[in-house]
Amino acid sequence: MFFKSLEECPAFVAGDLTQIREVLHPKNEEVDVNYSLAHASLAPGTSSVPHILQESSELYFILEGKGRAFIGDKSLDMKVNDLVLIPKGAEQYIENTGTETLKFLCIVSPPWSKEQEVVLNKSE
Repeated sequence: MFFKSLEECPAFVAGDLTQIREVLHPKNEEVDVNYSLAHASLAPGTSSVPHILQESSELYFILEGKGRAFIGDKSLDMKVNDLVLIPKGAEQYIENTGTETLKFLCIVSPPWSKEQEVVLNKSE
């Protein structure tokens, strides 16, 4: 069994400019799983920076707020309890389109690693 509280997870700003709390990652915990789980948040009127996970797919699951996810050449509006699967290799970012903080879970499989993430300039 494994247990951890979100409050135990230090917040930091990731390369894509989201505030992240890494909840579960097999490199940090003694767990045998093939995914990582992070809690992300974006202030109203902000967005993450476009990025690509070259070797992993990612799920966004919206907990609070609303936003618009951009995946490849598509976009979709998201609200509480919505989930989207982002295929590996897809350019992606999400913007907060609401008036409250956008909070969402990021589940990455295989687990997220800095080496496989490419952060792009918004002008690209």
